[in-house]
Amino acid sequence: MSAEKIIADFKKKNVKPLYWLEGEEDYYIDLVMDYAEKNILTTDEASFNLTIFYGKDAEWASVINACRRYPMFAERQVVLLKEAQHMKEIDKLEGYFENPLASTIFIVGYKGKGYDKRTKLYKIIKQHAEILVSEKLKDYKVGEWIKEFVTSKEFTISPKGVVLLEEHIGNDLNRIVNELEKLSLNLKGKKNISEDDIENYVGISKEYNVFELQAAIAKKDLAKALTIIQYFDANPKAGPIQMVLPALYSSFSKIYTVFGMSDKSEAALKPHFYFNQTAVRNALDTIKTYQYEGIERILLLLHHYNLKGIGVGAIGTNDASLLKEMVVKMMA
Repeated sequence: MSAEKIIADFKKKNVKPLYWLEGEEDYYIDLVMDYAEKNILTTDEASFNLTIFYGKDAEWASVINACRRYPMFAERQVVLLKEAQHMKEIDKLEGYFENPLASTIFIVGYKGKGYDKRTKLYKIIKQHAEILVSEKLKDYKVGEWIKEFVTSKEFTISPKGVVLLEEHIGNDLNRIVNELEKLSLNLKGKKNISEDDIENYVGISKEYNVFELQAAIAKKDLAKALTIIQYFDANPKAGPIQMVLPALYSSFSKIYTVFGMSDKSEAALKPHFYFNQTAVRNALDTIKTYQYEGIERILLLLHHYNLKGIGVGAIGTNDASLLKEMVVKMMA
């Protein structure tokens, strides 16, 4: 079951006694928890009938006692167990899961890899609870997710704006949402999110970022690449090597796979690059500039400097020096 379906059911008052939310993507677990905390009960009802536990401090007996209470001045009560992955003796909740109280909505958020599916507790959960498995969003889906989220909030965003957020933040959905909500508050009635807005309110330079560095390398524009790296050196949060190298590797490895395609036309490449026209043209230009051997060399250098970035064979060398050395070798 999806987070959207669970929330839609909540809105329709179509609720179940048990919900188990698990997975490595915190965003959807937090989304359901937050909605349940603020919206299932009215403000007056919540003062008597909303109980929140945190796994690190929760005792299993206290949780069960809270769940077995009857609501006061309301049809239902809500019990939330957040961060359940930190709870000791969570398996002691088995008895309640087997026989839940119909007037209690008990929602458990278990973040991380999920509970062991081989255990008795999980088998009971599977029988009696509505289950949400919240998986990490694949990197190649982040851009589309950003566009859909922005549209759902009745805003628009420029294609380059999507790339800036995607390259800088990655697939951390909570952080993406936080930055977009911060943007929406600062737009003061404007409905389109531009690169200037992202630079002003998120702090991602539209000129000096990983995307522009990749483009400079693709065009063998050494002067621009070195200028961007110099900016990263002066603004460490803008381009730490631990973020820059994986982002570059992802971009160039995607381009590298084009050599295995029989049809390398622009039309054939569109689905391969998720219909991102800018990415398609960039890939074709990069292939023309570097050819197979050049892109293979770039990937080998990225791997080599990733090791140096974590101190293998380059102790005491700063990030900017490593990046400068790397791009010079790439373009040689």
